[in-house]
Amino acid sequence: MSADVEKQLPLENGPSTAAKGNELNTDTKEPSAASTGRSSLEQNVEVEAPKPATPWADPSSFPDGGRQAWLTVAAASACFFVSWGWINCVGVFQERYMSVELRQYSPSTVAWIPSVETFFMLATGPVAGFIFDNYGPTRLLIVGSFMHVFGLMMASISKEYYQFMLSQGVCSAIGACCIFTPAVACVSTWFYKKRGMAIGITASGSSLGGVLFPIIVSRMIERNGFPWAMRTCAFLIFGLCTFAILTLRARFPPRPRPWSVMAFVRPLKETPMLLLTIATFLFYWGMFPVFSFITAVAVGRGMSLELAQYLVSILNAGSVFGRTLPGILGDKFGRFNVMTVFCTLAGILILAVWIPADTNVGQLVFAPVFGFASGAAIGLTPALIAQVSPIQEIGVRTGTVFGAGSLGALTGSPIGGALITRDHGGFLYLQLFGGIVCFAGCAMFAVARVYLVGFDLKKKV
Repeated sequence: MSADVEKQLPLENGPSTAAKGNELNTDTKEPSAASTGRSSLEQNVEVEAPKPATPWADPSSFPDGGRQAWLTVAAASACFFVSWGWINCVGVFQERYMSVELRQYSPSTVAWIPSVETFFMLATGPVAGFIFDNYGPTRLLIVGSFMHVFGLMMASISKEYYQFMLSQGVCSAIGACCIFTPAVACVSTWFYKKRGMAIGITASGSSLGGVLFPIIVSRMIERNGFPWAMRTCAFLIFGLCTFAILTLRARFPPRPRPWSVMAFVRPLKETPMLLLTIATFLFYWGMFPVFSFITAVAVGRGMSLELAQYLVSILNAGSVFGRTLPGILGDKFGRFNVMTVFCTLAGILILAVWIPADTNVGQLVFAPVFGFASGAAIGLTPALIAQVSPIQEIGVRTGTVFGAGSLGALTGSPIGGALITRDHGGFLYLQLFGGIVCFAGCAMFAVARVYLVGFDLKKKV
């Protein structure tokens, strides 16, 4: 699909028509062999077939490996570690704020902090993607690193609800977006046949961050208090961001263009992009309440807080494989096919495992298996975007899709908190909401797949 789209692109970053001479001037008739006195064989030797207009039109032009390509993957993985890895531990803060700093507020009110944090990380993606397409990754990374670290430092001294909201929910989150967006966009420019695997390896960095950050935060709070727990994480993020600034590179030079709202709207006029955007919104709408409330649900069902605080890490440990394996399988069997299967499995797990899991064993089984199944929603989505997009627009289009996902992330957890209140402290309404909405997202992924290749289950797409 993407190769067909890319072949239709105008000439960019290639030799000009004047420089190419008559090789690209197909409207001018060549003189006949008789008039020139040359044989047709001589003319056939001199006249070459037109070459691809753009360096990305031919899939074989992608290196799919090499020192800089894999160094970019390593840098992008560090970016995912400090951005998505941090976002993935929101469940720890949800429980912490409900129990200590913001215990006077309702679960739904507290849930707005991690929800707004996730929202701003994704919602500012279109702007970050536009800046990436125009200026490259380095400026974004510098600004993002400063905002992410500064926001967490301010959260470490926060006391009031609005202070946590502004520092962690807004400032840190916008910084994380400026780190995450160029990372996934850069990797896509280096890989074609191995794109799913490369992005999967990149996304596994977020799972590793989701494993380590909750442990660091929990242990540091016990030993040194909440302020130094946040500062320690901020220092770790600063070091990894420095590595990314020095090593993350895009394969193509920036392509400056004027600001236009239509740059974000135009992709949605393409049916595959529109269906993919809707699917991402719906699945994120059902998925993020699980991340936010998995610790609170376990504590409410009798698990000790000491054990429950590890559930987020356990979930993200399962997600390490869930963000890597789908990419590898997607390169072999089709990325839309694999995404539909894994997201369907995630919806089944919410309804068939999480709801009846009223013991510690049940909660401990659900966490890693759900992390594995839902990992594709983060690890494979950028590959799907690149599959239906011209590669030189990958920044804007990635931001547009994740921007739509931000609306689901923003409203999903507060809705979940309100459903807990409506259920008089129970969790059934929350779990039903998450499972049903995830299935709706799965259905849209399936519709996008059918639109592209029809109902033939053997087609790789």
